[in-house]
Amino acid sequence: MSSIELSVVIPAYNERKRLPPTLERMIAYLDGRGRPYEIVVVDDASSDGTSEMALALLAPLGERGRVLRREENRGKGASIRRGMLAARGTRVLFSDADMSTPIDEIEKLERALAGGAQVAIGSRALQRALVEKPQGWLRDHLGRCFNGVVRLFALRGIADTQCGFKLFAGEVVGPIFSRQRITSFGFDVEVLAIARHLGYQIAEVPVRWINDTESKVTMLQGARAFLDPLRVRLALVLGQYDERRVTASEDSMLADELGRRAP
Repeated sequence: MSSIELSVVIPAYNERKRLPPTLERMIAYLDGRGRPYEIVVVDDASSDGTSEMALALLAPLGERGRVLRREENRGKGASIRRGMLAARGTRVLFSDADMSTPIDEIEKLERALAGGAQVAIGSRALQRALVEKPQGWLRDHLGRCFNGVVRLFALRGIADTQCGFKLFAGEVVGPIFSRQRITSFGFDVEVLAIARHLGYQIAEVPVRWINDTESKVTMLQGARAFLDPLRVRLALVLGQYDERRVTASEDSMLADELGRRAP
């Protein structure tokens, strides 16, 4: 059994500005809990020195602070997949680099796992009073429309699939993320659809959330994501999630990490 209780995976693309305060607050909070943890930053081929900055900030953690760098930009979903499969914790959280959901909200997700869920996801929709700084009108309404498409085609019963704060029991990480195909903005929908397809219980938990006005998700990326629920539905119908997808020829490092989690 892993000696690391919690892994935190953070995808990063040109995050030299936003990542330092996130890592500093995260390390201070996790150190204060006194439980073994690790932080894994996945740099998606940044050009601003993100990797070097992250390595310097994580240096005090030793082997518990890692930076995985891609040489080619492949998207947030690809970074999340690589980081999740590389994680060694008995529980694995992925959190956005801006930490719009404060790290201490993880306690709510941990209670959901303790209650029997295998996946616990932060939600901005269940208790909107917890949204301390909302998105602009256009982004908010696009998000609501997107969730309607998600419910119609891919995943019913979840009010907010896109909050970047999700916690997984370690034993389900390999089965879920080895089947993930979507590497763009809509990867969350696919990950949750796979989890449900495999029979895992998903708990949606209201969390505090503070909008970052410097979001890296463009309106065009958001619009393109409307196709992702259709791709997920098609993959479900064709049975494409019945077997693991990752192979050594596709991504040798990712496949190696997958092997560590194979049941």
